[in-house]
Amino acid sequence: MDSSFNLSDEILAQEEMNFSNDNSKELNDKISELSKKGYQLLKENETDKAKDAFNQILELEDNNNYALVGLGDTARKLNKFNEAIVYYNKCLSYYPNNNYALFGLADCYKVLNQYPKAIDIWQQYLTHDDKNITVITRIADAYRKIKDFKRSKELYLKVLEIEKDNPYALIGLGHLSYDFKEYHDALSYWSRVYEINQDNVDIRVLTAIGNCHRKLKTFDMGVEYFEKALEKDPKNFYALFGLADCYRGMNKQDKSIEYWNKILEIDPNNKVILTRAGDAYRNGGDLKKAVIYYNKALDIDFDVYAAIGLALTCKEEGKYEEAIERFSKLIKTEPRNARLYSDLAECYSLMNKNDEAIKILENYLQSDGKNIIIKNLLNKLKR
Repeated sequence: MDSSFNLSDEILAQEEMNFSNDNSKELNDKISELSKKGYQLLKENETDKAKDAFNQILELEDNNNYALVGLGDTARKLNKFNEAIVYYNKCLSYYPNNNYALFGLADCYKVLNQYPKAIDIWQQYLTHDDKNITVITRIADAYRKIKDFKRSKELYLKVLEIEKDNPYALIGLGHLSYDFKEYHDALSYWSRVYEINQDNVDIRVLTAIGNCHRKLKTFDMGVEYFEKALEKDPKNFYALFGLADCYRGMNKQDKSIEYWNKILEIDPNNKVILTRAGDAYRNGGDLKKAVIYYNKALDIDFDVYAAIGLALTCKEEGKYEEAIERFSKLIKTEPRNARLYSDLAECYSLMNKNDEAIKILENYLQSDGKNIIIKNLLNKLKR
């Protein structure tokens, strides 16, 4: 009897274990199914339904890592970054090495411009996966943002050691070089990205290459890349601006005006562009149009360059007294702008008032005695 009882007890225990395993498998399958469903809904931008799926997991298992990361990812997709941080941190409090939570948390800090925090989290991630180039480039980007350029460059170069021609590292190195006005280096990095991708290259790489040529004054080559950018997006501000400025540098004022006006069709109240267009009309000899554009800019808000443009237009029209009045007012607001003094002096000289002109230049040299342009003009007037 005792033997029979022991055997029955053992069978019962085995059945309970099997039942427990079956329940555990059923639970895991249900959690896995809901997790997949949640992420599929998230891909389809069904964020409310995705959130419901992840919350259903939490009803089945408190503090489940899939659910907490999923809710963090959902909040991040909705740009609710502080809410996402709460979910990721909760997950990490139970699962400190969860790479998905670490990655999401760091990205939230990056978007919130909390770069040192983002760097710390990404560094934690690298302890588990020290050759993850996506994370290394993100850290390099963050160091660039906080102006630790040396560390940033080291990390970008480390990425290139792991993966030659990694586009994110090349683009980052381009930005670093551009920030230091090393335009030839920036051009080489961004050009490599273009060589690899050709027609599929990101439009921002095309405008970046164009901007390097603008800085290097190789304007005709800049035009080529800005035009390629416009083929991708005919209303791209940076491409239109780059073309207008390249044609200005090439002294092709008509072409420059064409692109300034294309920007104004999209953004008619952009006072900077109105002023640039005014300059182009003035440099092209259409002084009446120049005045219209300068006044449009000033109607929006005071712009010193538009005001200077009007004064220069008066000077070119031979309205020297009005030009003198305008330059004199501008000097009160821009007392260190040498160009204003030279233009004012020239106005007096054109009115045969050389003594006044000389006095103005000598007064300026008391505060900036090394200015070559002013010195040369003064010597010319004294002769």
